[in-house]
Amino acid sequence: MDQTSSKPARSGGATPPSPLVQRVHHQLRARIASGEYASHSRLPGEHDLSAIYGVSRPVVREALRRLREDGLIFSRQGAGTFVRGGEAEQGRALAFAPVGTIADVQRCYEFRLEVEPANAFYAAKRHNPAALEAIGSAFELLRDTTHAHRHREDADYAFHIAIAEAANNYFFLSSMQALKDHINVGMKLHGLSLLGPAGGLAGVLDEHARIFAAIGARDAEAARDAMRMHIKGSYDRLFEGRVLDLAL
Repeated sequence: MDQTSSKPARSGGATPPSPLVQRVHHQLRARIASGEYASHSRLPGEHDLSAIYGVSRPVVREALRRLREDGLIFSRQGAGTFVRGGEAEQGRALAFAPVGTIADVQRCYEFRLEVEPANAFYAAKRHNPAALEAIGSAFELLRDTTHAHRHREDADYAFHIAIAEAANNYFFLSSMQALKDHINVGMKLHGLSLLGPAGGLAGVLDEHARIFAAIGARDAEAARDAMRMHIKGSYDRLFEGRVLDLAL
């Protein structure tokens, strides 16, 4: 039985949610909007969500309450919490079309050049221990893969999305998640270029290390510059100056 009650009115003088509640609420919203938590799927339990986000269960409980008010989730007694259809499905309908041409990859890199330096900047300012640990775990996977002379776009994407989550900005994060397939295609092509005769895996790992170090040191300017250099370097290595003219 659907246990969701009607939405209570939010008073203009209501106490604003804590930053931790806002962060969990925004990140769950982004995962629902991107389809990572699909319509009618069951969310992880409170204990698991507490571990994922590095917060207490009361924080998770309040974030879930806000999602119920948003009309995005509902609870079934004894079964758990589930994602509704409606807005989540509309969010996917507004998602980006699949990658069709190399021009799409080029446009995605242009987008990343604008957004990801900002992600790194705010991640340096706002990260908490759990967020920094998530970035570190993704970096370790990248390092292990590089030492094995391989490239994994899933590890690459995990590193970049962990930084977006640490930035604690729902708009940046949901845009990155909506573009996941486009970003992964670019990362895969870039990774293949690094496995060629010219190599370059170790140098790219160093670029990721500089980003991670700057974020950990809370040096926002250095983090932004390191991310911009990394994305621009990936763009240049992939296209080798042979970019398409995208003028109308």
